[in-house]
Amino acid sequence: MSYNSLKIGKYTIEKPIVQGGMGVGISWDKLAGTVSKEGGLGVISAVGTGYYENKSHAKKLVSERPLDAANFYSKEGFDAIIKNARKICGDKPLAANILYAINDYGRVVTDACESGIDIIITGAGLPTNMPEFTADYPDVALVPIVSSAKALKIICKRWQKRYNRLPDAVVLEGPKSGGHQGFTYEQCTQEENQLENLVKPVVEEAALWGDIPVIAAGGIWDKNDIDAMMELGARGVQMGTRFIGTHECDAHDNFKQVLLDAKEQDIELMASPVGYPARGVRTHLTELVEKREGPAIKCISNCVAPCNRGVEAKEVGFCIADRLSDAYHGNIETGLFFSGTNGYRLTEIISVKELLEKLTQGE
Repeated sequence: MSYNSLKIGKYTIEKPIVQGGMGVGISWDKLAGTVSKEGGLGVISAVGTGYYENKSHAKKLVSERPLDAANFYSKEGFDAIIKNARKICGDKPLAANILYAINDYGRVVTDACESGIDIIITGAGLPTNMPEFTADYPDVALVPIVSSAKALKIICKRWQKRYNRLPDAVVLEGPKSGGHQGFTYEQCTQEENQLENLVKPVVEEAALWGDIPVIAAGGIWDKNDIDAMMELGARGVQMGTRFIGTHECDAHDNFKQVLLDAKEQDIELMASPVGYPARGVRTHLTELVEKREGPAIKCISNCVAPCNRGVEAKEVGFCIADRLSDAYHGNIETGLFFSGTNGYRLTEIISVKELLEKLTQGE
């Protein structure tokens, strides 16, 4: 099967493959810039931009960590990442992934627009007021992430009524993705919630609102998976974990090695301070957390609203901002390494160009 280009608002993505946003620092300028340059859609993660360029963009640090949301989601760091990605991809479409659950969501969305981002993708909650923050930037395409047709319907109704606009595309994420899920533990394994069973109802709902393109995500690994999603009516796919296995991925070499070494049974769901189950690689940190012997929880960065200033972090036994940033720095002892269910299938590190060729032309 050959693929058509993917239209998102006024932007055309030549290869209908969206690289998933991965924070802290896994998909920043090098990965996102290169994916866009090679014809896919590169997505910069807005999470932890205060860590960019050795924390030089964070105005205040405590224990070498950006203090509070203003520094953890550094405007200057985000701007530098977007500008550096642009040096790689030029005027090709470039996206940012901004989680709805973060503190300072509205401000970070506006920061992205001011820095010249083309497309904003938002999950981790229903972004019912997303258009509010982009009113001055009508060309910025808005793409919510949903896990059901019902969620898409709610968003479309609210957006149309309040803002007289609709999503430019929608990412439908099934329960096999890396990081946070839009499902409970039980729902993650239920047949009706598997991606292949969600695509048709979401495509049908999207059609009712004027043919919104559906981008399927969660557990997609190779061209066969992409073909299967396209046959069900998706116009594109989003893939995160597979892009970690590229030379251009901004992740530390140790992060890539954790995935190269992972076995299928090492990738599991875990409790998270965000309130949703998250999927990652079982490591030394997991064992420490289970014994309640993990690193101290100080809530320096105040990253996500549902964590309630560290209350939920203490409940589950780890601070997500600190542990993800440790992974970004390659700390295998205390880092948290997110991965989709297929992460164990990574066997080599290749270029983004080669990966996109494999995905569009077959292995």
